[in-house]
Amino acid sequence: MAAEGLTFSTRTRRPARDPINAALNFCYGLLTADALRAVVACGLDPHAGFLHSSGRNKPALALDLVEEFRAPVADSVVLNAFNNGEIRARDFSTALGTTRIGERGRKALIAGYERRVTGTFRHPIFGYDVTWRRAMEIQARLVLGVIDGTQPRYQGIKTR
Repeated sequence: MAAEGLTFSTRTRRPARDPINAALNFCYGLLTADALRAVVACGLDPHAGFLHSSGRNKPALALDLVEEFRAPVADSVVLNAFNNGEIRARDFSTALGTTRIGERGRKALIAGYERRVTGTFRHPIFGYDVTWRRAMEIQARLVLGVIDGTQPRYQGIKTR
């Protein structure tokens, strides 16, 4: 990444100030959409979160679920995309202090994200192989179980 002149000094959300933050923002948006789908599929209210507040009509419960998938899914996609040369600095434009992803970069990130969420791993609680996307729904169902009393506690996914 350094060969391309890419630097990362701090996390910025809105607006993204560099290509890495722009890519992270984009992948977090994809991840939030999947988490929102998982929460709604379980019949949960996406706005009734535990860690996040639902101010400004944010899906707080979906954002809560995103937290445990942020590093193994979205951050991993961005790191792999830059490290493998799937996206480069030229796939971004900067104007008026904000950085935006071009069409080629968006397509590359979406392809990388889809590869990641459809890849499988052994679920640490149940011991069978699941995709990362399916794991989001399983975790949402565990939240439901705690709420309805069928599960004694919530256990998040630990990958290491």
